[in-house]
Amino acid sequence: MDNKQNVGSQDRDRINVNQDHELKHWSEKYGVSHEELKQAVKAVGPMAKDVEEYLKKSKPLTNL
Repeated sequence: MDNKQNVGSQDRDRINVNQDHELKHWSEKYGVSHEELKQAVKAVGPMAKDVEEYLKKSKPLTNL
């Protein structure tokens, strides 16, 4: 039986832009808009380190 209430801990290595709380967290962490974060994930995939590097190259990040 599938128990969707019983979810594991959040994966801090990946960014899920389809989860509002993650979108808010990572946007605040990187100092970008939700749309900028979504575009970065679309460009390089969901791995946080890849997104961070991509955003660093696109614009200076103040929150890192």
